[in-house]
Amino acid sequence: MVDDVREWQVAGALVESDGCLLLVRNQRRGGHEDWSTPGGVIDDDDGSVLDGLTREVEEETGLRVTRWEGPVYEVEAVAPDLGWIMRCEVHRAVAYEGDVRVADPDGIVVEAAFVPAGDAATVLERCHPWVGEPLAEWLAEPWGPEASRRFCYEVHGLTRAAFEVVRTDRTGRAAPAPPRARRERAAGD
Repeated sequence: MVDDVREWQVAGALVESDGCLLLVRNQRRGGHEDWSTPGGVIDDDDGSVLDGLTREVEEETGLRVTRWEGPVYEVEAVAPDLGWIMRCEVHRAVAYEGDVRVADPDGIVVEAAFVPAGDAATVLERCHPWVGEPLAEWLAEPWGPEASRRFCYEVHGLTRAAFEVVRTDRTGRAAPAPPRARRERAAGD
């Protein structure tokens, strides 16, 4: 267990078009790749979670979201061995403009594509469970913000290969997030 716990707020975007969901391919430190919805860490200078999410989606995909709904679901992942807590709000884009292009200033996102909802589960297999499982549930049976859900995970281990991830809450309704503490980028992002 680490004495100094780092906490950060993250946001993810559900951007749909013609039965497809926008996903981004991420090139992580150490060469690992995965796919996720666009989004990222909400910076201290972002005015709000939605301001930060709008910025992240535009940086990663070139699309400018002009209207959001949500959160549709929230995720909390606690990694006591690594000393971090990540809280994520996932919102649905109701309106957006622009064309898909990758211009991630962090250099993590290397591809963006609208993926048919039926194919997304295969693409998401390499994600961390706290990314892939809630999204897979939403894809299987979409719900709106009026039925917002909360997903909680504990992550044990010191390396990705050694992670043991336990889902601690399967059906809880979303609760208000605790006040934001010091946020830092996740190891590996």
